[in-house]
Amino acid sequence: MFVRWRNQPFNQKRYNRNGYNGMRKELKIYFAGSIRGGRDDQALYADLIEYLRSFGTVLTEHVGDSKLTERGEAGEQRTDIYIYERDVAWICESDVVVAEVTTPSLGVGYEIGLAESLGKQVFALFRPSSGRHLSAMIGGNRSVVQIEYETLHDLQELLGPHLQAL
Repeated sequence: MFVRWRNQPFNQKRYNRNGYNGMRKELKIYFAGSIRGGRDDQALYADLIEYLRSFGTVLTEHVGDSKLTERGEAGEQRTDIYIYERDVAWICESDVVVAEVTTPSLGVGYEIGLAESLGKQVFALFRPSSGRHLSAMIGGNRSVVQIEYETLHDLQELLGPHLQAL
């Protein structure tokens, strides 16, 4: 069965997810969350990543690491060029992008735009109680599935069925 979300173009890779024998393949998930834009939500990112692991491989587990600071991965002697090329490769490899967009981040916005241009399914997660306003570039984008939540339990109920359908 094929489902289109918000006028998303046909994606042969997603259509064939269950293969000829009906066996479900493991998802490759790109999780995007703020790093240099602020690490206030790091603990939440770690919990989200743990939850996403139940659906497949999270390519970007480091985003939830408590040792990662607003300076990013610079202390690990990784250049901006290295990080950019690695992350672009991971987005290309991924089946789906899940982005926590409550903390504004230029990088996360770029990752969402790139994923969209590649025809990837994108979920943008936002907590209205944060007092922040969702960017119009995300809120007005009909290709991005937007999920508003307050607790991890809320998110599991709202996001889980979408991920199970992929």
